[in-house]
Amino acid sequence: MEDFLFIIVVVVLIGLLFFRVFELGYIAFYNKPLYVHFYLFPKRLNRAQRNILKKDFVFYQKLRRKERKYFEYRVADFIAEYEFVGKENLIVTGEMKVLIAATSTMLTFGMKNYLYDVFERIIIYPQEYYSTVNEVYHKGEFNPRVKSLVFSWKDFQEGFQINNNNHNLGLHEFAHALNFQAMKSSNSSMLIFSDMFKEIMQDIHHPPNAKRLVESEFFRIYAYTNKFEFLAVVLEHFFETPERFKQEFPELYHKVELMINFKEGR
Repeated sequence: MEDFLFIIVVVVLIGLLFFRVFELGYIAFYNKPLYVHFYLFPKRLNRAQRNILKKDFVFYQKLRRKERKYFEYRVADFIAEYEFVGKENLIVTGEMKVLIAATSTMLTFGMKNYLYDVFERIIIYPQEYYSTVNEVYHKGEFNPRVKSLVFSWKDFQEGFQINNNNHNLGLHEFAHALNFQAMKSSNSSMLIFSDMFKEIMQDIHHPPNAKRLVESEFFRIYAYTNKFEFLAVVLEHFFETPERFKQEFPELYHKVELMINFKEGR
C-alpha cells in the first residue's frame, strides 16, 4: 500500500512538473496564460450582492452571461479571502466589500492568478486619514510592511461617480499591489505582467517616446513621479478612457492589454 501511494505521489509530481514546463512554453510562444477560468467549486454571490454589481459596476454590466458568473465567483472568493476593517467608527457594509472586491476583479479578470498574498486586509476610513508615519493626509495606500490596502471610502466612491476622468482610487491602489505581487511571485500571470512591464518601461524611456508622452499631457503629471505611479495611472486610463488611450498611444495600449491579458470588446 505504501509503495502504491509513493508511486501515485511521484506520478502526480511529474505530471505537475510537465504541466509547468508546458505552460511556460505556451506563455513564451503566445504571451498569454494557457487558461484563465476553471473553477471546480465556484462560490456564489447572493442576490443583494449581484444587484450591487448590476446597478453600480459598469465593467460587470458589459460582460457576457458566462463571464458574469466567473466575475461573481472571483468577487465572492476575494471577499472570503481578506479581512475588511473599518476605522474611525466606520461600519463596513456589504456594498463596500462588493465594490472593492469587484475593482480588484476587474483589474485581474484576464489573469489566471487573481488573488494576492502581499496583503491580508482591507482597511477603510470614512474619508482622508492622517498618517503618523509621514505626517500627511492620505486618500489611500498599499502598505506591504503591514500587509494592508487602505482606502478613504469617500474618495473610493468618487472614483466611480465619474467613470471617465481617469481618477480611480481603487484601481490605482490595486495596481500598486499587483505590481508588488509581480515582483514577489513567479506564477504564470505575474511572469506575463512583469515581462510586459519591463517592455513598457524600456519603451517610455526612449527619449522620443518620453518627450511625446509628456508633451501630450494625456497622463496627469503625477504619473511621472516614478515607474510604479506611471503604471497605476496608465491602468486608470486603460479602464476609464480606453478609446482615447488607444487613439493617442496605440502601442502602449496594446502592451497593457497583453500585460493584464484583457481586451475590451473581445
